Amino acid sequence: MTGKKERKVVDLALQGGGSHGALTWGVLDRLLDDDRIEIATLSGTSAGAMNAVVVAAGMDCGGRKGAREALEYFWKAVSDGAMTSPIQRSIWDRLTDSYSMERSPGYLFFEQLSRQFSPYELNPMNINPLRDLVSSMVDFDCVNHCTDIRVFVTATNVRTGRGRTFTQPEISVDAVMASACLPLMFQAVEIDGEAYWDGGYIGNPALYPLVEDTATRDLIVVQINPMVRDTLPKTSREIINRINEITFNSSLIKELRSIELLHQIIASAKLDSQQYRDIFVHIIHAHEDLKGLEASSKMNAEWSYLQYLNKRGWQWADRFLADHFEDLGQRSTFNLKSLFTDSFQPPEVDETMDAAKKGKG
Repeated sequence: MTGKKERKVVDLALQGGGSHGALTWGVLDRLLDDDRIEIATLSGTSAGAMNAVVVAAGMDCGGRKGAREALEYFWKAVSDGAMTSPIQRSIWDRLTDSYSMERSPGYLFFEQLSRQFSPYELNPMNINPLRDLVSSMVDFDCVNHCTDIRVFVTATNVRTGRGRTFTQPEISVDAVMASACLPLMFQAVEIDGEAYWDGGYIGNPALYPLVEDTATRDLIVVQINPMVRDTLPKTSREIINRINEITFNSSLIKELRSIELLHQIIASAKLDSQQYRDIFVHIIHAHEDLKGLEASSKMNAEWSYLQYLNKRGWQWADRFLADHFEDLGQRSTFNLKSLFTDSFQPPEVDETMDAAKKGKG
C-alpha cells in the first residue's frame, strides 16, 4: 500500500492455541501489510508468544517485509517438523476432508498416555523438538535488540501460581517454551531457579503490560479460543476440552473486566484521567469459525491446514479494518459490559464458514 495515509498505533494481545496460532499469523500478516497500522507492542502466550518473537526478530532484521517472511518461514518449519509425528489424521478424516484429530490413532494413544503418565515418566530425557525448532528459527538477539516493537511473553510460576512476564532484553527460547509448556505434555521449564508452565493459566494473553503503554490507547485482542459453546459437552473428551477453553479464557475475561471497572472509575471522576488512560478495547475473531475448530485440530500442523487458518485470520483482520479502522483512537469496538452478564453474545458473528463442526478447509 502506498501514499500518505493516517497511521494508527495499536497494541496487540495474542492468545495461545497450538496450531490455531496460524489464525494469528494471518491476522499479523494482514496488519503488517497495511502501512496505516503501526504495532507498538505485542503481548503473547504460548503460540501467541511464538508469533510475537518471530515478528520482533523479523522486524529487527528486515522491517515489515522481514516480519511477514519470518512468520511464513516459521509456520512452514512447524509443518515440516510435524510430518514425522505419529499424530496424524485418520484415513477417514483425509477422505472426508476434515482436519480433526478425533479419530487419529496416534492422537488417541498419546492422549490416553498423558492421562496415565507424566512427561517426567514418558520423556525422562526431556526431549522437545519444538524447542529445537524455535531455537533454530528465531534469532533471540534480534528479538531483544528490536526497538520497533516491544514484546511481552507470559508464563506461570508453578510454585507460586503467579505469572511472570518476560520482556526485552530478557526474552529467550526458555521464556517462550515456558509460556507454551502444557504440564501434561512437557516438563516444567526452569528459569533462574523457578519452574514455569503455560502462561495461559495466568494470562492468555496478559493485558496489564499493554494497559500501561502510553504510546497508544488502542488494545486489540486476537482471540483464537472460543468463549461461547452452544452445545453442552457430554463425552469425556468434550468435557475436558471445554474445561480447558474456560480455563484459558478466564484470565482474559478477568483482565477485560478490570479494564471496564477502570473505565467506570475514570468516568465517575474518581481517578485523574490524565494519569489513568481510558483504554479502547477491540477484539479480532470470528465467533462461528472458533466454534467450528475442534480442540483436537490444535495438534494438526499440516501445511494445507495452516494455510487455511492463515487465510481465515487474514480475512478476520481485513474485515476488522474495513469496519473499524476509523474507530481506532476514537472508541472501543468491543462491549466490555457484556462480560458481566451470563448471556454473553459475541459482538460479531461470521456466518461464512460452512464446515463449522469439522474445521474443514
